[in-house]
Amino acid sequence: MQRILGEQVPDLEVLGINDVEGYVEPVEDQPTFEGNALLKARAGVAATGLPSVADDSGLCVAALNGMPGVLSARWSGQPKSDERNNQLLLDQLHDVPDERRGAFFTCAIAWVMPDGRERVVEGRMDGRIIREARGSGGFGYDVLFVADEHAGPGSGEGLTSAELAPAEKDRISHRGRALRVLAPQVASDLAG
Repeated sequence: MQRILGEQVPDLEVLGINDVEGYVEPVEDQPTFEGNALLKARAGVAATGLPSVADDSGLCVAALNGMPGVLSARWSGQPKSDERNNQLLLDQLHDVPDERRGAFFTCAIAWVMPDGRERVVEGRMDGRIIREARGSGGFGYDVLFVADEHAGPGSGEGLTSAELAPAEKDRISHRGRALRVLAPQVASDLAG
């Protein structure tokens, strides 16, 4: 967020929720990515009095009717576990042929101002789920996801999101795409 928003607003200092003493994250109980992003951004404004950016994102797999979707982070239950989520996804897709393993990451990012103005933008990264985890970067399902921009000619080829350099992931990711749409709006709102 700092890298991408900093391109439009160079002096902007992005604070995370860990920078706000006593902040308690709200429960993500909305049925949509947009609803959860707005819920979190509104909570950020309420806790700090500062403009807030929050996102909600997830993996949508065609063969699973769009699941895990908004449940991506807690797909395998509590406590949250990337390892268990990835294993559950692989188990659920075990018999699904490579040509039906299409998926996309989606992200909704909300920008909420203390005066009540709100904006929500979305980004998407299309790709597919491979059959075994690869890579050590990123988090979540990155080790199983190959974006269309990095797919090889064969079903098991290509770089996973977990194998990409941070700048390249910023360039093609759902979150990076949404933030690049939002950044000029943030700059305009802060300048005004």
